[in-house]
Amino acid sequence: MPSSVVDVGRRGETAPGLVPAGPPPRWCDTRGMGVLGEFLRSRRGRVRPADVGLPAGVGRRQTPGLRREELAALAGVSVDYYTRLEQGRDTNPGAEVLHALASALRLGEDERAHLHALARGSAGPTPRSGAGAPRPGLLHLLEAVRPTPAYVLDQVSDLLAVNPEGERLMPGVCGRGNLVRYVFTDPRARDVFVGWEGMARDCVAHLRTVAAADPGSAALAALVAELSAASAEFAALWRHYDVKVKSGSRRTFRDAAGNHVDLISEILTAADGQRLAVFRPTP
Repeated sequence: MPSSVVDVGRRGETAPGLVPAGPPPRWCDTRGMGVLGEFLRSRRGRVRPADVGLPAGVGRRQTPGLRREELAALAGVSVDYYTRLEQGRDTNPGAEVLHALASALRLGEDERAHLHALARGSAGPTPRSGAGAPRPGLLHLLEAVRPTPAYVLDQVSDLLAVNPEGERLMPGVCGRGNLVRYVFTDPRARDVFVGWEGMARDCVAHLRTVAAADPGSAALAALVAELSAASAEFAALWRHYDVKVKSGSRRTFRDAAGNHVDLISEILTAADGQRLAVFRPTP
């Protein structure tokens, strides 16, 4: 490994100063974090009757969004069948049903993919990061892109390696061992990320896609339990259940002198799920 690259793979460590969490909440255990019914209930509650051309109705609604019978009618399925899906008593809907539900729920591209992944039980071949050792090829690229800040991460955003520019861009990130843990538990992160709330939302939304791809991931269950106990903001975002696949995006950072620096992230994902994230200057 090049001497200028810092290997920070520390899978399973607890962030400094945090008390190890107890059993994961029901909504983030290894069986419940990716269930189809949880996602359907979450999205049904976000669709207002007016959004799909339905009257608000008379009397108080027990849900802020659509009723089960309304969504079932929009999707062209029976209320009993849809209820079984939400309650986890039927977990194998066909592609046509999933397409109809996605349309009725007004899902975006990432959310549609997530819905299909949940129904299949995974997103296809599960990407894994082995024992946490960074891939030699990604380490070579980490060095080759200097002086551009870059990181090697696994699926749950454990930091496997960081180049020196990456350390300077996010002070303290190596000490946390995980990018999401850094965002939610290191006070410096709120200064580093201009628009911290957006970064926080994207991190949690990415973990939701990982939950669909690998619902039995012990590393993900432990991270969700730890951060739910350590951060009320993380817990609220996890319950909110946004879904977003990590891809290139624009971020604004605050450097040591207090200046704002606009960078664009580019992400290369290897076959085993390890990712090389590079932050380059905006054109």
